[in-house]
Amino acid sequence: MKSSGGNDAWWQIVLQVFPTYLMAGCGMVGAGLLLDYVQYWPAFVNVPEIIIVVPPLLGLKGNLEMTLAARLSTAAHLGHLDDRKVAISTIVGNLILVQCQGIVVGFLASLCGLAMGWLPVGKANYEQALLLCASAMVTASLASFILALIMVFVIVLARRCNCNPDNIATPIAASLGDITTLGLLAWISDILFNDYNIGGYKAQIIIGGYFLVLPLFLALAYNNEHVAEVLRVGWTPVLMAMLIASGGGFVLEMAVEHFKGVTLFAPVMNGSGGDLVGIQASRMTTYLNKATNSLIGTFPEGDNKTCQTPCSALCGDISACSKCGGGTKQPHAMPARVLLSLLFPGHILFVFIIFTVKIMSTPSFLFLFFYLIAATIQVAVLLYLCQLLVYWMWSRGTDPDNAAIPYLTAIGDLIGTSLLALAFLTLEAVGDTSLENLEDTHHVGHNITEALNATISHLTELH
Repeated sequence: MKSSGGNDAWWQIVLQVFPTYLMAGCGMVGAGLLLDYVQYWPAFVNVPEIIIVVPPLLGLKGNLEMTLAARLSTAAHLGHLDDRKVAISTIVGNLILVQCQGIVVGFLASLCGLAMGWLPVGKANYEQALLLCASAMVTASLASFILALIMVFVIVLARRCNCNPDNIATPIAASLGDITTLGLLAWISDILFNDYNIGGYKAQIIIGGYFLVLPLFLALAYNNEHVAEVLRVGWTPVLMAMLIASGGGFVLEMAVEHFKGVTLFAPVMNGSGGDLVGIQASRMTTYLNKATNSLIGTFPEGDNKTCQTPCSALCGDISACSKCGGGTKQPHAMPARVLLSLLFPGHILFVFIIFTVKIMSTPSFLFLFFYLIAATIQVAVLLYLCQLLVYWMWSRGTDPDNAAIPYLTAIGDLIGTSLLALAFLTLEAVGDTSLENLEDTHHVGHNITEALNATISHLTELH
């Protein structure tokens, strides 16, 4: 099977992307169900700022893991991983780099969450701030390390199996990223909240420990030739993406107050859009690297337009679209259409899984209709922005592998959460009862789970 950076046929893209996309979606569904459950844990109830840091922490897969996957995929296509010594140096350097970025992003995401949670009410709590900072830093660090190791394994395996890593690595990062990160955040915040209630100092020790090892990680990354440049210039997209995703977290917190069911669908909506646009961005960067021998700033012949119309970006290779720039060389339009079409079977399956698990029923036609409209708008906008952003960054001498995906996934979080809230408001206005059914059964399921946990604990004590 051909696995070049940008010459895959449509059926090759479907065969390689769709299975991993479905696996990614199932992981996101699991994350949504988990978030819907843990939002009633004492830590989440008493420290509501934890909800605000959920989108930026889940966005780490776009900021760090998917960016790492894109860098390593491009390196694999260019043959840089074929030499054992170079491959080991590249992999170790990238593992250290994502630790540096994860620790910093986790800390700053917690500060953004605290600011957005405290400024509207005009009050602060020092102990809760420490709890949130420690939870975010440990979550970001552990999730980044675990997922980075998996990315390395997947890309090396895909290379050996002659599959295109661009089509496989980012969906797998998405499939495991959300539920791993959210599970770690819930577990760690619960441990630290219990420690906080008994007057412990675990949060202070964790924060101090990470700030002590951070300079060591920075020095190791700076002295690694394969990641030194990313360490110097790669902070702006990561931090800006974190700020944008924090805006999505603020929208999510407001939406949760009005629609409890939004926690079920937000990870699926945002993760699916980020997954698809991450694949497109990775493919486009690989294409530009191969077509220009990695001469950043130069373009392939006949393909040097950085600004295009939405129609041209999605349909530019179709002669019928000649009025809007079609008929010219447009190697990314067909993959964009394929990726856009994949969201329909994927999202329909994800929605049916959520409704089946929660209420043993099916969604109404109106719910599915408005949900799919929101998802389609989100992905279409992201694919168009991907075309503009990747080519603009390339023209400015910036490697899109290091900068494009964080911006795109963060914008996807903000747009997705906003469109999802708008869809729910519309459903409420037209009198659809799907959301009411989800919210009613959540409390029943929550009570049943609590009863099961109490029963298991009692039986354990008897033994």
